[in-house]
Amino acid sequence: MYNKVYIVDDDEVSIFLTEAILEAERFASACEGFQDAKMALQNLLESARGNSADSLPEVIFLDLNMPFLSGWDFIDALAPYEQALKGHCRIYILTSSVDELERKRANGNSLVAGFLQKPLEDECLTRLKKSS
Repeated sequence: MYNKVYIVDDDEVSIFLTEAILEAERFASACEGFQDAKMALQNLLESARGNSADSLPEVIFLDLNMPFLSGWDFIDALAPYEQALKGHCRIYILTSSVDELERKRANGNSLVAGFLQKPLEDECLTRLKKSS
């Protein structure tokens, strides 16, 4: 079981459903949902810089298509902190997109641990738990 998970998605229902399956599968002790990607990024950067008592989340489920700050913008903003995040924080794209170019882009990004389809399913969580 992970200690802390972030869910970053502008859709409240998606956050609710993801939290529900994470809780049902006992995936993490604590889940924090963010509809505002900028707020999630700010919290994450404070932890990565050591300016916060909050620990880094071990897993982030990140939507791609969000207003104001897309999932790709979020990942790009984390690039300078890659060494601080490596081995401590896994980022999984969680999207409804079926665009193969986005999947290839995710596979080519060293900060992205995987590309997952919404809704999150229990078999997928079982695989993620085994890979931890």
